[in-house]
Amino acid sequence: MQYTFIARQPILSKDSNLFGYELLFRDGPNNSFPNIDPTLATGKIITDNFLNVHNRVCGDTFSFVNFTYDSLIQEIPTLLPANKLVIEILETCQPTDELLSAVKSMRSKGYHLALDDFIPAPEWQRFLPYIDFIKFDISTFPIKKAQSIIRKLSLTKIRFLAERVETHEEFQEAILAGFDLFQGYFFSKPELLKNKKLEAAVMNVLHLFKQTTKAPLNYDVIESIISRDLSLSYKLLALVNNSPAIQVKINSFKQAIAYLGEEKLRKFIALLAITNVGKDKPQYLYGLSIQTARFCERIASETKVADSGSAFLTGMFCYLETLLEIPLSFILNELPIEDEVKAALLGNETVLGKLLKIALCYEHADWISLEVLATEFSLTENQISNYYAEAIQWTSELFVDAE
Repeated sequence: MQYTFIARQPILSKDSNLFGYELLFRDGPNNSFPNIDPTLATGKIITDNFLNVHNRVCGDTFSFVNFTYDSLIQEIPTLLPANKLVIEILETCQPTDELLSAVKSMRSKGYHLALDDFIPAPEWQRFLPYIDFIKFDISTFPIKKAQSIIRKLSLTKIRFLAERVETHEEFQEAILAGFDLFQGYFFSKPELLKNKKLEAAVMNVLHLFKQTTKAPLNYDVIESIISRDLSLSYKLLALVNNSPAIQVKINSFKQAIAYLGEEKLRKFIALLAITNVGKDKPQYLYGLSIQTARFCERIASETKVADSGSAFLTGMFCYLETLLEIPLSFILNELPIEDEVKAALLGNETVLGKLLKIALCYEHADWISLEVLATEFSLTENQISNYYAEAIQWTSELFVDAE
C-alpha cells in the first residue's frame, strides 16, 4: 500500500480564528520542501486530497492551492468545487492575455483567486478586478511597502494575506498595515498528514490518455478502462461528488462519465496522466476487488435479479474499508452511488447484498451459506464455479494488458 503525504498550514484572521489552510505537497514523512516539478506537486495535491474523498484535510474551511501557469491555462482547478477553493496564481506565472482569459473564465464560474507572493507591476493591473486575495511574503516584501499598496486598493473587495509571519511583533505590525489574514511559523508550522491511497495501474492511465487524443471521445472504451481499475473508479466517483449541485445517484461508471461531460473528463484524465507515471503494479486486493466486481456482474446479468452495473459497483468497492483502513460508512457517505449499492456494501440483506455475499462466500469457502444463497437465486454449484472461473480469467487478462 502506498501513502500520500500532504502538509497543511493554517491561515488565520486578525482575531486568530481559522480561515483556511494552504495545502503543500510533500513526497515523504520528513515534512521538507520537495524537489519536484510544481505542476506535478499541484497534481498530486488534487489527486491525493480532493480525489480521495476520505482525505479532505480542510473541513469546511478554504483550501489554498498553488497552480502553475499551464494548469491555470487548462483550467485544471475547475475539476474541484468552487465554494471552498482558493486558486493561488504562482509568482512565476506570466500575466499574458491567455492567463487573463482563464482567470476571467474561472472567476465567472464562482472560483476564488489569489496572487501569490505578489510583486506589483503594471501588467498585473488588469487582473485585479478578478482577484479575491493578494498574498505578500513579508520576509522579502517589507510590511510598510505592502501597506502602501493595501491603502491604494482599499476600495476594492480584495483581502490581503501576510505570509511568513514569524513573530508577535510582525503579526501586530501586519494588522496595523491593514492585512486581513495571516500565515506563518508564529502561528504554526506546516502539519504533515499521512494517508493511504489507491494507485492506478500505469498502463490503464496511459490507455485513458491515448483516448483523449481522439475526437469525439469513445465513452464505451473509457468506461471499460476505468471500470477495471479500483483507483480510477474511486477517483471518478469522488470527482463526480465534487461536481456542483449533483442531483443524481450513480449506478454505473458510464453514468458517472456522462454526468461529467467531455471537458471535465479530459481534464481529469490529463491530471491522472501527470501524477501516475512510474507507479507499482496493482496489489492483491486491487485484483480481488475487480474479480469480485466481475463475479457479481455476471451473476446479476445471468439471473436478471439486479442491474449488472450496480452489481459491478458493489463488488468493486467491497474491499475499500480494508484498503484504506477507514470506516466504510464514512467512505460511502462521501460517494454519490445509489442507495441500493451502499446498503449492499454495508451488509444489508438486499438483492445486491446477497449477490455480494455469494461472491464473498465463494472466496472464503463458506460452502454452507453459499448453498442457501444459490438455492434462493436458482443457481447451481456448476454455474457459480463457472462464473467465478470466468471472473478470475477476465481479471488476469486485464492485469496482463496493464503490464
